Amino acid sequence: MKPTLPGLVLWSLLLQPGLAFWTSQMGQNCHNGSYQISVLMMNNSAFQEPLSNLEDAVNEGLDIVRARLHEAGINVTVNAAFIYSDGLIHSSGDCRSSTCEGLDLLREITRDGKMGCALMGPSCTFSTFQMYLDTELNYPMISAGSFGLSCDYKETLTRLMSPARKLMYFLVDFWKVNDAPFKTFSWNSSYVYKNGSEPEDCFWYLNALEAGVSYFSEVLNFKEVLRRNEQFQEILIGRNRKSNVIIMCGTPESFQDVNTGLEVAEDTVVILVDLFSNHYFDNDTIAPEYMNNVLILTLPPENSISNTSFSKNFPSVSCIYLLIYGTLLFGHMLKIFLENGEDVATSKFAHAFRNLTFPGYGGPVTLDDCGDVDSTMVLLYVSMDTRKYEVLLAYDTHTNRTIPVATSPTFIWKNHRLPNDIPGLGPQVLMIAVFTLTGTVILLLLIALLVLRKYKKDNELRQKKWSHIPPETIFPLETNETSQISLKIDDDKRRDTIQRLRQCKYDKKLLQSDYYNLTKFYGTVKLDTRIFGVIEYCERGSLREVLNDTISYPDGTFMDWEFKISVLYDIAKGMSYLHSSKIEVHGRLKSTNCVVDSRMVVKITDFGCNSILPPKKDLWTAPEHLRRANISQKGDVYSFGIIAQEIILRRETFYTLSCRDQNGKSEPPPGHPSVRRDCFQEPTDTKVLVYLLVKSCWEEEPEKRPDFKKIESTLAKIFGLFHDQKNESYMDTLIRRLQLYSRNLEHLVEERTQLYKAERDRADRLNFMLLPRLVVKSLKEKGIVEPELYEEVTIYFSDIVGFTTICKYSTPMEVVDMLNDIYKSFDQIVDHHDVYKVETIGDAYVVASGLPMRNGNRHAVDISKMALDILSFIGTFELEHLPGLPVWIRIGVHSGPCAAGVVGIKMPRYCLFGDTVNTASRMESTGLPLRIHMSSSTIAILKRTECQFLYEVRGETYLKGRGTETTYWLTGMKDEKYNLPTPPTVENQQRLQAEFSDMIVSALQKRQASGIKSRKPTRVASYKKGTLEYLQLNSSDQESTCF
Repeated sequence: MKPTLPGLVLWSLLLQPGLAFWTSQMGQNCHNGSYQISVLMMNNSAFQEPLSNLEDAVNEGLDIVRARLHEAGINVTVNAAFIYSDGLIHSSGDCRSSTCEGLDLLREITRDGKMGCALMGPSCTFSTFQMYLDTELNYPMISAGSFGLSCDYKETLTRLMSPARKLMYFLVDFWKVNDAPFKTFSWNSSYVYKNGSEPEDCFWYLNALEAGVSYFSEVLNFKEVLRRNEQFQEILIGRNRKSNVIIMCGTPESFQDVNTGLEVAEDTVVILVDLFSNHYFDNDTIAPEYMNNVLILTLPPENSISNTSFSKNFPSVSCIYLLIYGTLLFGHMLKIFLENGEDVATSKFAHAFRNLTFPGYGGPVTLDDCGDVDSTMVLLYVSMDTRKYEVLLAYDTHTNRTIPVATSPTFIWKNHRLPNDIPGLGPQVLMIAVFTLTGTVILLLLIALLVLRKYKKDNELRQKKWSHIPPETIFPLETNETSQISLKIDDDKRRDTIQRLRQCKYDKKLLQSDYYNLTKFYGTVKLDTRIFGVIEYCERGSLREVLNDTISYPDGTFMDWEFKISVLYDIAKGMSYLHSSKIEVHGRLKSTNCVVDSRMVVKITDFGCNSILPPKKDLWTAPEHLRRANISQKGDVYSFGIIAQEIILRRETFYTLSCRDQNGKSEPPPGHPSVRRDCFQEPTDTKVLVYLLVKSCWEEEPEKRPDFKKIESTLAKIFGLFHDQKNESYMDTLIRRLQLYSRNLEHLVEERTQLYKAERDRADRLNFMLLPRLVVKSLKEKGIVEPELYEEVTIYFSDIVGFTTICKYSTPMEVVDMLNDIYKSFDQIVDHHDVYKVETIGDAYVVASGLPMRNGNRHAVDISKMALDILSFIGTFELEHLPGLPVWIRIGVHSGPCAAGVVGIKMPRYCLFGDTVNTASRMESTGLPLRIHMSSSTIAILKRTECQFLYEVRGETYLKGRGTETTYWLTGMKDEKYNLPTPPTVENQQRLQAEFSDMIVSALQKRQASGIKSRKPTRVASYKKGTLEYLQLNSSDQESTCF
């Protein structure tokens, strides 16, 4: 049975104002020779012992503490204050329902001034965790329990019983053991049996093993929780199980109850956790047959304190003796601080109850650095020879070390060794290894044959003078970039297209052109009715796109002079190789067919197609080819000069600034030929050389232009001169450029992060408009929202009186506008109250309070105030398309339990379920116009609050499904002024129902007479004002409902 905390949030909110004072100080019971320990006396079904015995145990411990202090020469008064619960609210005495009882007792301690030097806290994990969650305990707490992981690592908590954390450490260490005489396999799997009826300690032990984030779950490869007896029995007899190991907690009788006499499978190992039982070590104890396959984890007799004799004859219950030992621990720390002259009422005293050994009554007791008790756990087995429980191994929780005890145990298992945790594994491991090795060798041979076959096929393709690529191997790019380079070869209009291609001059030349600064040509492919050339793709796009992208390639990092010279040098090397090859000339060189790969290397593309494509005139074409269509190597040099101007200025072709006169005409700079731009601005020596080279490339006469061999050598010298002037080594240059690149990346990352955060916030705002904030958070973190039951909420329903008749005389867009105007105002009112808008269904408006955040009794108060505000607004609202027509609404309110959860995966909705929703709807439908109809349950909640609302008794009202109940009209609130409209009388209401259609016709005639037209569709979807507007459809002046 899963524990529930129905009042957790409510009690936290009610008690929070007082908790801040509780943490201020310990009180006046911890100074001037008087020292007191506060003991919370809480009933606990896990340890069913009368509270009088617990009080006697604490007094017994105090007698020992006083004697020890007297022997040390310390004369002080040490006593205890016992704080009992009144039992009015917390009467179950169950650990799983004691969440708020500890908080109530803390409140009583503070109120009555009973807070001492230390607190003997509850043994229940729920209560202890909630106390640390909602308070700041600046004093030590000693607990005889609190086993759960949620109570781990609390700075002021000391636990005197082994917590679940230490149990997990033992299990993980035991699972890893593979070198013991009785265990030669490491285990990596387990079943955990948990049916929900376990005692307090077992519940939290198994809960820790079940948790997916626990240490035990992280180490195991497989873990499954069994929750029904049938599942446990099926695994026990070996049907379709994935592990041989089962962990359960309880006593041998617990195992017998679930076993029911079944024959256990041979390799089954059951680990039974029973830490606080000592009967296994009795001389007259005989192990029953059903315990043969069970290993028992328990504490040895020397760790048990129940064997200690005291002055009073206490029952053999561990919690009694732990209270005595907790009192001795308090006395030990008090003795140390008083001997050292230190103040007890300090934070140092609260954090001192850890990492120590104190004298118990029967021997020393050790606490670890987390304040948890250390002990030695033992694992017992049933000896097949003696039928006694024998010790198999021991585990020291202080050093986290497993110590094998039995060297040759007489197990029931085969060869007297524990089996493997995986069923079916054993001696066949060698055979499996042989088969695995054989399969690996065969797989490697097949891979080698496939690689050899592919190599031969690729080699054959390389030997062909023309490469025809199958269209099945051509796939679209998985990117939205538009810089892919494809070359259209010819239209497939004739059957002999392939023959025509073979007659072209460039079939051999293109395939033979393979240079670092030229894109590689792979062949042709036929797609649909066209044949395309397949060319190497460069990820960064064309040089023109790189020059235009000043964000990704800023001037301060990429586009410095060193990079510009490097780009020019790459183009010159590619063109130099192209001119010296059989292709001889490009003919179409420009910045759009100079492409950049991922390593920022510039390559030339679109070369070799002059035999099938006519010359083209554009801005990069040389003057002589503009006059007469032709191509030449000197024309390529001129195109290189135009590209150089684009690179240097990082502007479009023929860009100029200072040579533009007032009339807007462009004239050449003095001393330069026509159509030249001025890129000379106080250059340095290196820049002068580059400018002179560019000037020589765009000479009017082709003979004066240098060839690409000379351009390549000149740029190489300029590049070397540039490094000499900077006095930098290549490594320094590399480091500098990496630093610049890193800074640019930081800028880009910061910019993209800001955009991402803005979009994320925008998405969150939209989500919060659709679902509650807690629900959205749960969906984002877990992907699911667990449905939840709320004990008491208040639900509001309202609708518009005569809405159907209004729709009859209105266009669809007028109806939408009317509802939008009303509900936008309702939404603004809702924002000022602690309520949640559930949905709108037509003209119905549904609001709830008390969910998903519980707010005590405030849900009825907030709904009532909101209803009064809405009714006040309706009294002043007037329809825009029906002027003069009164708008009346009915309001119904009801309070009660309700279930809520998210329904659906696509467009999920937070929905409410339960009779409370139906009753609230009935309250609205049976109400009257301009009235707030409230049920007796809501009025009862309002009476419990400090707010004084004004209401009238309506009388007995029949509600469908519930019968006749007394209901009320809410009329206002004391000391608050609401401009509520006057409700119509019965006669006015009947007259309105009879004449409502005539009133609407009269309003339409009034609107037509005043010249008011239908609104134009001026609104669009926008977020500028913080609210989402809708897209309005067209509407004509004619009152028609047909679109």
